[in-house]
Amino acid sequence: MTEETESLVLEHLRHIRAKVDRIDSDLSDVKARISALGVATGQVIAMMGGLNQRMDRFDERLGRIERRLELADA
Repeated sequence: MTEETESLVLEHLRHIRAKVDRIDSDLSDVKARISALGVATGQVIAMMGGLNQRMDRFDERLGRIERRLELADA
């Protein structure tokens, strides 16, 4: 290879390496965001479970009130 060809090849390799480094950085960012979404999804699911428990308790209390006031069918 001539000096000019080697220089051109090295220039292309540097360019490719820079792009690979940017892609690697972007991929790390995407992984972090996906992890954050997983955590947030888990928190939402846990909150929904708590809300469902509260609704169940409200339903029980409402049933007792209806029975006391004789509003519900026996």
